[in-house]
Amino acid sequence: MPPADDKGFPAFAPPAGLRHASLQSTLASKRPVQRLWRKKGLDLNAKSIAHVLDCGHGVRLTGQQTPAPTAASRGLAVLVHGWEGGHDSSYLYSMAARLHTEGYATFRLNLRDHAGTHDLNEEMFHSARMDEVFGALARIRTLEPQGPLFVIGFSLGGNFSLRVGLQGSSRGVNPRLSIGISPSINPASTLEGIDSGPALFRWYFLDKWQRTLEAKRRAWPRYDFSAYRQLKTFVDTTRRFVADFTEYATYEDYLAQYTLTPALLAASPSPLAIVTSRDDSVIPIRDFAGLEVGGSVVACDITDHGGHCGFIENWRFDSWAERRVVALLRDA
Repeated sequence: MPPADDKGFPAFAPPAGLRHASLQSTLASKRPVQRLWRKKGLDLNAKSIAHVLDCGHGVRLTGQQTPAPTAASRGLAVLVHGWEGGHDSSYLYSMAARLHTEGYATFRLNLRDHAGTHDLNEEMFHSARMDEVFGALARIRTLEPQGPLFVIGFSLGGNFSLRVGLQGSSRGVNPRLSIGISPSINPASTLEGIDSGPALFRWYFLDKWQRTLEAKRRAWPRYDFSAYRQLKTFVDTTRRFVADFTEYATYEDYLAQYTLTPALLAASPSPLAIVTSRDDSVIPIRDFAGLEVGGSVVACDITDHGGHCGFIENWRFDSWAERRVVALLRDA
């Protein structure tokens, strides 16, 4: 029996064959979750409603609303994908399906230029665009006004979710709990981690970026990204991108907009929870040094295994992170 935390929740203890970080990270996005959930009798997309949200100032974002399975909703969980993910990303779909079975309404929000939405907004996505996320949350809340609000994000989406907790009270959004799963809280070290990590990961992320730039160019022919094909690292690509497509004077100014320190998290005006792993090659564990339960941080689970957004606990490809989130929402 795996050891438990101080509230009795079993720790993450995958079998030996599932412990490798790269395998965990791959399974996070490659599990056949829609087929697995259909075998359990749930086709989430068949129960979902597609929306294009007016987020203010002409910005439109999309997402999938899934009402609670009964009239007695336990609340609304807004889920935010990682960079280059979307509402049908395996980890996001499966989390929404699990929360649906637990009685929650869910909304899988697509960030700008994600999930094939490059044509909706002319200006480029970047990670400091919080205004439109708050605009989306305000619209989503009118669709699902019942019960408390929870915000749950993965990787870069985890950073967005934690910022909702940090900034929400000043913007009229008051989440009962905001959860970051493998959250990128120090973007500088995340970018450096991708460049210094496994070459396959760096190639994978750079290829995804090239694909999204090409999709943006097709949607808005005024863009010319030809210079980006010569860039070979994530840091160099981001530096060029900041200069070309953001309002920030320097790379460092841009990263500062979404750098979250342990001290900042502990002082959040609303409760936060974090789930991450020591073997995550994308999010260095040193970023969380000094972060512990206390203040507004109601949970800080740092597992030995899990990779990046993985936390697959058995050969049925069940997710320990989903069970943990259900427990955290119940406690909240």
